[in-house]
Amino acid sequence: MIRSDDSNIKKHTLFLAAVSILLLVFCGTSLLKEAIAAQKTAQHEENQTHWGYEPGNGPFSWGKLNKDWLLCAEGDQQSPIDLTGARQKKMDGMKLEFPTANLKIVHQTHVLEALDNGHTIQINYDGGETLKIGNKRFALRQYHFHSPSEHTVNGRRNPMEMHMVHVSQDKKLAVIGVFIEQGRHNAAFDRIWSNLPTQTGQEVHHENVQVDIDHFLPRNKATYRYRGSLTTPPCSEGVGWFVYVEPIELSRDQIEAFQKIFHGNNRPIQPLNDRTLWYDGIEKRLQ
Repeated sequence: MIRSDDSNIKKHTLFLAAVSILLLVFCGTSLLKEAIAAQKTAQHEENQTHWGYEPGNGPFSWGKLNKDWLLCAEGDQQSPIDLTGARQKKMDGMKLEFPTANLKIVHQTHVLEALDNGHTIQINYDGGETLKIGNKRFALRQYHFHSPSEHTVNGRRNPMEMHMVHVSQDKKLAVIGVFIEQGRHNAAFDRIWSNLPTQTGQEVHHENVQVDIDHFLPRNKATYRYRGSLTTPPCSEGVGWFVYVEPIELSRDQIEAFQKIFHGNNRPIQPLNDRTLWYDGIEKRLQ
């Protein structure tokens, strides 16, 4: 009987030991999974490279913040530039047609995952093909604003600049730049300015608020043209730039309303290098 009890005790002890080992393995695996998950989360957060316009993350640091942004520091066809010394030439005509579209506004964050367009108010557009240059067609994807202007003319900046970003079917980029100077109240911008987001990352969609983009453009259709880049990370080159010579006007109150949200979101002037700045010589005004 004593041997039988000893045998039972041994079996019971072995059973408890096995259960303990299983519990340790299970708990250990669970903790390991938690550790791996935490590590992945930390790596994801680290990979969300923050950039902006401050000394630590601004334009002079962009090329160092992310290996994919080296063009910001090493590119030789960068934007913006000083629009001085343009050569006049008859170039392919530029035709714009903007169907009225519902208003969809995004208050941009300034991280890599946020469309790479910068720290700005961005208005998304999905109205189809809107720009034709020669025989090539482009679709407007979004337009956004900088204050002060990014491009200069003879070293002079305007209070603001609007960029209209277009993409072709073969993924080529064309950006139309519009200078904004202080002047009369511009009613064409009222529907946007009265619906500006107030929080970073907030997207405001107004199904029944429509905007006619044609009214954002100057009457004089003469443009400066050159080959450049995006003015924000990753600073991709090969972008066709078309900057209207004539600015449009916003009132002081309208400019200040934007500057209360963003001011100083402009990249410094980049060297022209061996590029040519063209002036298309078109002086036609709309009737």
